[in-house]
Amino acid sequence: MGKKRCMTHLDTLRRMGLFDARVPRYTSYPPATAFTPAQGAHFQVSCLQSLDPATPVSVYIHIPFCERLCWFCACRTQGTRTLKPVAHYLEVVKDELALLRATLPADVVMGQMHWGGGTPTILPPEMIRDLAQAVKDVIPPAPDFSFSVEIDPTLVDDAKIAALAEMGMTRASIGIQDFARDVQEAIGRKQSFAQTRACVDSLRAAGITSLNADLVYGLPFQTAAKLAATIAKVRALDPDRIALFGYAHVPSFSKRQKLIPDAALPGEEDRYHLTRRAAAAFAGSGYEPIGIDHFAKPADSLAIAAKTGHLRRNFQGYTDDTCPTLIGIGASSISQFAQGYVQNASATAAYIERVTAGQLAGHRGYEMTAGDRLRATAINMLMCDFAIDLERLAQHAGAAELAPIHETILQDFAGMVVKDAGHIRITPAGRALTRIVAQRYDGFAGIAAQYSQAS
Repeated sequence: MGKKRCMTHLDTLRRMGLFDARVPRYTSYPPATAFTPAQGAHFQVSCLQSLDPATPVSVYIHIPFCERLCWFCACRTQGTRTLKPVAHYLEVVKDELALLRATLPADVVMGQMHWGGGTPTILPPEMIRDLAQAVKDVIPPAPDFSFSVEIDPTLVDDAKIAALAEMGMTRASIGIQDFARDVQEAIGRKQSFAQTRACVDSLRAAGITSLNADLVYGLPFQTAAKLAATIAKVRALDPDRIALFGYAHVPSFSKRQKLIPDAALPGEEDRYHLTRRAAAAFAGSGYEPIGIDHFAKPADSLAIAAKTGHLRRNFQGYTDDTCPTLIGIGASSISQFAQGYVQNASATAAYIERVTAGQLAGHRGYEMTAGDRLRATAINMLMCDFAIDLERLAQHAGAAELAPIHETILQDFAGMVVKDAGHIRITPAGRALTRIVAQRYDGFAGIAAQYSQAS
């Protein structure tokens, strides 16, 4: 009987497009595919100059370099065997910071900072200290400042961790993906459990108690049994948060993914079962589900944000960050302002050229309209809360314009989306469809783009 119910449910999800749809991850709205050169450096200057110094900002630093290029990764990265290009890049980042200092209002402070990549831990201790101090000199930390860093356990040591802790790191995000050896070999990322365990022990010894673990499902040769074994090892590491991202196979966009054989990838329904079993395993270990792909211990700030309605999406996924402004620094970084988005030149060479010429690096972006903000609110509610609060949405101008979309969704996703107590709510059975439902509110859904699978 249980198997029959499962098959009926799968048939419903299949009929509603789960295994065919490719949709944005909605870490922003509009998605970056809608950005244009019309909102570049001039728009960036205007947004920066309008900031209120009384409100802290968040800062993201992109380090695009890796000693090894993992084949599954679609991030803006480049390989290097020496620190020479890294050192040159950091000097350009400091030049960008100087340009920001000349543009920002006085007394702007930093509530959060995140270093991503690439591989931020490619930096040796002296570069870690130099970069962190350079940022703080331009945007001083607020009293409750937090600092998170993406860490590759195969490219970090006690000295690097000590330098990060000295500069104020409060949270470490540890890349794992999968511990199965054949899966690692198929994605070009060999990393033993012993290396990862040593990294975690070193972080804790340095006083970093807030740890994230990043996993990926849908990888080549990945099976339920292999992912279960990985999850058991991750639970032994006892992270505070876990991110379980779906692998996006877009070799036309990320050329290195052509090294991954299509035939080795799990099918759409296999992907669905992988994520469902993983979610059950995390729930059985005391982690609370957060949105579509995160899990956190009940006392973690992300779980608290989810309970209190303060969960948000940004370019790193789910966040409890309350800063309304995100300033992106480095090649391809995206800034988020009240007025819209600005992305720095994506290619490292183009970024260096712009900054060296004495101009801010923004080269494309998007200026939000009132209608965009309305749709962004609806999408963020769905992605974070699985429900649109119609009373809160009505506070936005033009909210009535979305009424036909609400009704169409209730019809097309009958049983998976319901209306109750003033909410358009995705039921637990329909949460796998969240991104597909969210896309109905996307005014840019017709833009041709390579998005990831919905399942």
